[in-house]
Amino acid sequence: MVSVSKYKSKSEELFERAKKVIPGGVNSPVRAFEPHPFFTRSAKGCKITDEDGRVYTDYCMAYGSLIFGHSYPEIVEAVRQQLEDGSLYGTPTEKEVELAELITKTVPCMEMVRLVNTGAEATMHALRAARAFTGRNKIVKFEGCYHGAHDSVLVQAGSGATTFGTPTSTGIPADTIKNTLVLPFNDLATVENAITRHRGQIAAVIMEPVIGNAGLILPADGYLESIRKLTKDNDILLIFDEVITGFRLGPGGAQEYFGVTPDMACISKILGGGFPLAAFGGKREIMENVSPQGKVYQAGTYSGNPISVAAALTTLRLLKSRSGEIYARMERLGRRISKGLKALTVDRGIPAQVNSLSSMFQIFFTEKGVVDYSSAKTSDTNKFMTYFRYLLEQGVFVPPSQFETCFISTAHTTEDIDSTLESVDVALSKLR
Repeated sequence: MVSVSKYKSKSEELFERAKKVIPGGVNSPVRAFEPHPFFTRSAKGCKITDEDGRVYTDYCMAYGSLIFGHSYPEIVEAVRQQLEDGSLYGTPTEKEVELAELITKTVPCMEMVRLVNTGAEATMHALRAARAFTGRNKIVKFEGCYHGAHDSVLVQAGSGATTFGTPTSTGIPADTIKNTLVLPFNDLATVENAITRHRGQIAAVIMEPVIGNAGLILPADGYLESIRKLTKDNDILLIFDEVITGFRLGPGGAQEYFGVTPDMACISKILGGGFPLAAFGGKREIMENVSPQGKVYQAGTYSGNPISVAAALTTLRLLKSRSGEIYARMERLGRRISKGLKALTVDRGIPAQVNSLSSMFQIFFTEKGVVDYSSAKTSDTNKFMTYFRYLLEQGVFVPPSQFETCFISTAHTTEDIDSTLESVDVALSKLR
């Protein structure tokens, strides 16, 4: 008699094993989807291969981290060379200094920078530094903006928190978030009112200049400029969470793209070139308060580790030396796929919105224009997951959530885009 397990895919078997030892079977909630996620064996360029040998065109790109695609040769070689000299020292290195110098020359607001390991660390320490610098306790964040899974910002957050969590995660004391003011995105009047009501109490406004964790939501014309003026006029620090947009919209990120310079910024994802690395930084007078120079404590054994730094230096140097070619090409591909998605939904008579910017895009299954978290939440998430599964059947992998963003890398080609649009047409035809 043949065992039933013989008919299970390797990914299904691995998921059953994982659920016994890992909560939910995954190490980050957004990786989970029904009936089970696929488990990856390898990846190269814009293709990802699962444990059963199926190959997918990847538009998740490790949630935007891999601007050059998977296993980019020059990054792999830089890491290989560094491994021969050691992986972790617990001491400063010359390459750390070189990377910090490169970041400060590239990101407009960063006069000084501290390397950390994750975007969540970066935003947590940036907020601590802002509170210390201003002597104030309250912060403003926006609905749908995700700034990591630490207590003071896990309030009406995007990303996996929208899909799997509660508006404020359980386990967070009410007293912890009493100083967090949550406002709707793209609504300037609510920011003005909050500043008036809490005059002299707000340390910082933290925001994703382009929301990438509630799908993709763009700032209205003039919105970022107005937020910058309001914060400056009221001695409130403006922090751009550029974990996603940093180096994605251009070498200088959203600051360069929109021409708006905040007081502080947090960067990660693309920065690490596929390895764990993040940074927070800003004006010199703010960052000089960070330990050991100042009294804002921050530390980490793996901060600025040589492997991640080697990958980061290679990534940023490549982006700066080839920026004209890289960003223009990805923008063309982004326009091609977003235009194609819009045309296909119209042809199929399916109510949907397509938001896009440069090499980022997302489709929302809703009749309402998506301009903030509230309108994003009108999307039909069940329809999106059906769409996701039909795409997966045809070898196209997009993030398994309506509230994430799709990404194009330099590894994608026009042929990949056109083939993907053919798969999208098939998927949409099955939604009716």
